Amino acid sequence: MDLDRVDAGPGVVPAWVVVLAAVAAVSYATFFLEHLLSPDLDVVNGYVSELSAVDQPFHNVYSGGDLITGVLSIIVAAGTLRRLRRRPLATAGWTFLGLFGVCAIGDATFPLDCAPSLETWCALRERSEQVSFSHEFHSVTSSAVIVCGVVALFTLSMAARRYGWWPALARWGWPLALAESVFALGTLLAMYLGRWLGIIQRIQIGILCLGLLTIAWALYADRRNAGRTGPGLPPVREKTPL
Repeated sequence: MDLDRVDAGPGVVPAWVVVLAAVAAVSYATFFLEHLLSPDLDVVNGYVSELSAVDQPFHNVYSGGDLITGVLSIIVAAGTLRRLRRRPLATAGWTFLGLFGVCAIGDATFPLDCAPSLETWCALRERSEQVSFSHEFHSVTSSAVIVCGVVALFTLSMAARRYGWWPALARWGWPLALAESVFALGTLLAMYLGRWLGIIQRIQIGILCLGLLTIAWALYADRRNAGRTGPGLPPVREKTPL
């Protein structure tokens, strides 16, 4: 028997941590508003980051969504690290969730100057390297968001399987991390081909939103199961899928 699985569970977090995790997922999906607020941007080939470019209308809506997600992800990570049991994989997973939040704040703090796919003069400035540091550094923060998000989902999924915790993460964490990795590689191919980049990026962000919702559900399920038990009784644990 795996002794790592014989424990009383990870513990529970306050309800507000669960709510913040769910809100972080919703606020990261502001790109769904582009059909109403930014209909001129090419959904098929345009970068998602172009929505928050400084010279675009409603850029504060999209940047604000990234900022809210980043701040809330850090708070959720801090709350789980403070209230839940410490195990190496779980600690690593929550830490990377916090780093994901830091990078999302970086995305909001270092926006693009303009939208290259929408404005020819912007594309020319970008190719001639006549853009600001913020414009150039945005690619770093965006890449770091993907890496930290993938690692967070994967390590939390592995923690869930190893320790018998969080059935939702055990079942869905690693497929979401794998899908995110595949579409990240697809982004590189799309950049080389010069097409389909917008669709692939939107799917990527959608997967990260699903990952945050899965985390929120896993934390909620532990609270729900803890509420079903009486004083002195062991917690009711859902079966972790193999």
